[in-house]
Amino acid sequence: MPITLDTFDGTTHVSIDGELTIYTVAELAATLLPHVGAAPRLALDLSQITEIDGAGVQWLAVIRREAASSGTTVSLAAQSQAVAQTLQLCGDAIF
Repeated sequence: MPITLDTFDGTTHVSIDGELTIYTVAELAATLLPHVGAAPRLALDLSQITEIDGAGVQWLAVIRREAASSGTTVSLAAQSQAVAQTLQLCGDAIF
């Protein structure tokens, strides 16, 4: 699963390409969690997510919780239709 991380102007920009599912969240967590808190802001670009399941939603909640505990603000820079529909079903409780 391709993931890119770039930090500039006080924001860590994360772009994820592919699935955000039970099969990929462990790899994503291992890659991203060490960077949470490294900058005051974290911007997630989920525009290339093709599929998201319950594990993906939980991963987003963990990222948000960990960011909040370190004083980092999290935002969605972009989201795919799959992500938008899933977050809408969750009542936008995650973001």
